[in-house]
Amino acid sequence: MSEHTIGLLLGTEEDWPAAFEALVGRLGRVDGHELRTERILNEPFDLRYKPRYALVIDRLAWWYDLPRAWLKKVSLMDDVYLLNNPFTFQAMEKHSAYCALMRLGIRVPETWLIPHKVPPANVRFEPTAERYNRPFDLEAIGAHIGYPLFMKPFDGGQWVGVSRVGSPEDLRARYDESGQRMMHLQTALEDFDVFVRSLSIGAETMSMWFDPSQPMHARYEVKHDFLTPELGDEIITISRLVNAFFRWEFNSCETIVKDGVAYPIDYANASPDVALTSLHYYFPWAIMALVRWSAFCVTTRREMLVNQNSRDYFVWGDREDLSYEEKLAKYRELADGYFQVDAYREFCSTHLAHLDEIAHAWFTSPEFDDVLVRTVRSTFPAHEQEHFVEHYRGLLGAWARDNAA
Repeated sequence: MSEHTIGLLLGTEEDWPAAFEALVGRLGRVDGHELRTERILNEPFDLRYKPRYALVIDRLAWWYDLPRAWLKKVSLMDDVYLLNNPFTFQAMEKHSAYCALMRLGIRVPETWLIPHKVPPANVRFEPTAERYNRPFDLEAIGAHIGYPLFMKPFDGGQWVGVSRVGSPEDLRARYDESGQRMMHLQTALEDFDVFVRSLSIGAETMSMWFDPSQPMHARYEVKHDFLTPELGDEIITISRLVNAFFRWEFNSCETIVKDGVAYPIDYANASPDVALTSLHYYFPWAIMALVRWSAFCVTTRREMLVNQNSRDYFVWGDREDLSYEEKLAKYRELADGYFQVDAYREFCSTHLAHLDEIAHAWFTSPEFDDVLVRTVRSTFPAHEQEHFVEHYRGLLGAWARDNAA
C-alpha cells in the first residue's frame, strides 16, 4: 500500500480546508493508495531537504514570497505536484493572459495598456523617460476605446482598483488616483445577457451565474441551464484552454455573454474564490472536485509540467484559414489531452464512485453545520449572523435535496 500526503498551503481560510480534510479522511483507500492531509507551516528550509508531500494545494503564494520560493524548490527538485504552477502564475498575469488569448483568436474586448501615473522609484527613470517615453493623450485613447470603459490593474485581482469610467473627466480622475499601478483600459460590455464565472478544478468546470454588482455573499445565483448547450460548451472550452495553456489547475474565468456572443474578460485567477459564504450551493461540488483531482494526480503519479507548450496552441491560432469554431475545436483537443479527461473520468467512475455518498452524508451532518455556523460568525457582524446561518442552511439544504441518492 502507498501513502500520499496532500499539503494545504493556507492563509486565513478555515471552511474549505475543514471540508476537504473531512472528505479525504473518510475516503478510505483509493486503488490501494492511502491519502492523508496536512496543513503546511512556513519556516526556513534547506534547499536540499526532501519534502513529505506528494501534492500541494496552494492558496497563499500569490501574495507571500516565502511559500512561493518553497513551492518552486519542491517542484523543481522533488517533483511535488502543485495546484497551481507558481512559475506561470507569477509571470503570466492578466496582461499576459490577454495577449495570449488575443493571439489565439479569442474574443477579448479591446484593451490598452497605459503607463504608470506615478513612475517607478528609480533614479534612472527621469533621464530614460526624457529620451524615450513618448507623450500620450489619455483622452484620445479613451475616445478611441469608447465610453463607458473599465480601468483595472494589469496584474490585479479580487476587483481591487477596478473602476467604471463614463467620461473623459472621469478617466482623468481615475488615472490620477491610480498611483504606481500600471493599468489597462478595456471596453465595457454593458446591457449583457449574463455574466458567467466558471470555476475549474483539474478536468472539471462549473459555470455559474454571477452578478458582480451584488455583495460577495449574493454574487453567485443558483440557476441551472441558463446557457445554451453551444455557449456552455464554448465557455468550458475557453476555461480549459486557459488552464492548459498556463498550467493552472485551480482557476476561475469570467465571461460576459452579450447578444449571444461570449467575451472572456478575466481569466487569471489562479487562487480562486472557494469560500463557503460565496459559493454556498456550489461549495460541495468544489470540495468534491478538489478531492477527485488530488486523488487522481497522486495515485496515478501524474507528472507536473513546469514549462508551457504555447507553440502547440499558436500553430493553430496563427492559421488564417481556420474559423473561430475550428480553432476552438483544436484547443479543446489539446486541453483535454493535457488534463487527461478520458482517463480522469474512468478513474473517478472506477475508484471514486463512493465519494458522492460520503460527501452527501458529511454535508448534511452536524459536523458540517458546525463549520457553517463558525464560518458565518467569522464573516458577518453579530446582528446579521442568525439570518445568514439560516440563509446558508437553506442553500446547502437545497444542494442536498438536489443531490440525494
